[in-house]
Amino acid sequence: ELINQIYLEARKFAFGTCVRPVVVYGGINTGYTIREVLKGCNVLCGTPGRLLDIIGRGKVGLSKLRYLVLDEADRMLDMGFEPDMRKLVGSPGMPPKEERQTLMFSATFPEEIQRLASEFLKVDYLFLAVGVVGGACSDVEQTVVQVDQFSKREQLLELLKTTGTERTMVFVETKRSADFIATFLCQEKINTTSIHGDREQREREKALSDFRTGQCPVLVATSVAARGLDIEHVQHVVNFDLPSSIDEYVHRIGRTGRCGNTGRAVSFFNPESDTPVARSLVKVLSGAQQTVPKWLEEIAFSAHGTTGFNPRGRTFASTDTRKGGSFKTDEPAPAASNPASAAADDEEWE
Repeated sequence: ELINQIYLEARKFAFGTCVRPVVVYGGINTGYTIREVLKGCNVLCGTPGRLLDIIGRGKVGLSKLRYLVLDEADRMLDMGFEPDMRKLVGSPGMPPKEERQTLMFSATFPEEIQRLASEFLKVDYLFLAVGVVGGACSDVEQTVVQVDQFSKREQLLELLKTTGTERTMVFVETKRSADFIATFLCQEKINTTSIHGDREQREREKALSDFRTGQCPVLVATSVAARGLDIEHVQHVVNFDLPSSIDEYVHRIGRTGRCGNTGRAVSFFNPESDTPVARSLVKVLSGAQQTVPKWLEEIAFSAHGTTGFNPRGRTFASTDTRKGGSFKTDEPAPAASNPASAAADDEEWE
């Protein structure tokens, strides 16, 4: 979904020029993909698996490659995709890192992944941060509600009845939950669709299309839809299940409040399962000048211990790791103020 979105943007920029973008990803016919590439290609947009496939078939040569761009770079370099990325940069004909321009974009960039990224970049690479890396934008009104596991469905239903036809993304942790919650909402006469990794590509595209057009104003999704997707008029994000990673939380709520608009994110907090993320959640809320519930601060305090907990301290490395620790402070982190993105999606690494 994300690579197709990037391709459509590239096509807009290339309109009326001789520059030809092509997109390749799994779920579409390989023969058709190869024919499109062989017609000529200046900007190749692709997912790792399909990209490596057509390179391995000898349909794409890399010797003249000038720019290598990784979107959601921290995800591309984690354990799931790192082998593919290494295989890609080690492909025959790929110019060495000092002879190509490599750009990495992400709203979150853990230090260990940042160190790994340096292996793909020029020695003197440029670090550029817009807003706060890992910070949430203050254009998104964040609310945390304490709910036990068995009350979540009723709470969600009550919430959706107040939003009416406004577009809402509901994030859950498992594929099974996505289908279960979508079915439950449909039975309650709320037009709902779902998207997750087990659905076929055409089903995922249909679900996104129904959501974009407003035919189904509620989209239940796993983290497959948490990153990068730019869907207009998403007024609400609901974390039915909070993610175990605070980075994932920042990406999820970034689906609303985009391009200078305001949005609302409501998160269901279950003390039995979500306590490990409480401290980081308090810091993200504080950094974006959001109200932190007293009960959440108490849970975060007790989870962390009685010493050293500053709920308004900085939780993310928002500076270049090559600078050492000299820029990390316990001063309040400024809220991301960039209007072009809800979760500072356009943090840029080069």
